[in-house]
Amino acid sequence: MTSPGVNICVELEHVTRLDRLATMKGVTRSAILAAALTAYLSPEGGPPCEAATARHLERLTRQLGRLERGQTLLIETLTFFIRDYLAGTAPTLEPHQEAARAQGRARFRKFMEQLARHLQWDGRFIRELEQEFAPDKNRFPPLREKSSIRHEFRGRINQR
Repeated sequence: MTSPGVNICVELEHVTRLDRLATMKGVTRSAILAAALTAYLSPEGGPPCEAATARHLERLTRQLGRLERGQTLLIETLTFFIRDYLAGTAPTLEPHQEAARAQGRARFRKFMEQLARHLQWDGRFIRELEQEFAPDKNRFPPLREKSSIRHEFRGRINQR
């Protein structure tokens, strides 16, 4: 079967590399160019780096999804804590403010020590929550169950 001829201009360096490859493989330059064009023009093939880039982008997309989910959980947890704290904390009177500040500093110091221990242990609080409240990794509890989870979460915190 005869193929139509195509004339192309190629840099001398590419011609030299093409000749070496053809000699090494024992095929013609035309066969190498035809195979390269077939691989490049095929819809599923494309350049080899495209497939690797697509896989890498897919992995990055999944990682960003997990980061976004973790960030959302962190923001919601902080929001619930602040709302609960502000709702349950009465303002202190002027004579007791210094004592309240000292108690706040002590509580913050204790919180930071506990956080440092938790981070040294390399515990993943978000994973713990997922395992306790949502064994199915692909979903969180529906919104209607949030209040019961918050009460259960408070109970677990108070137990510690």
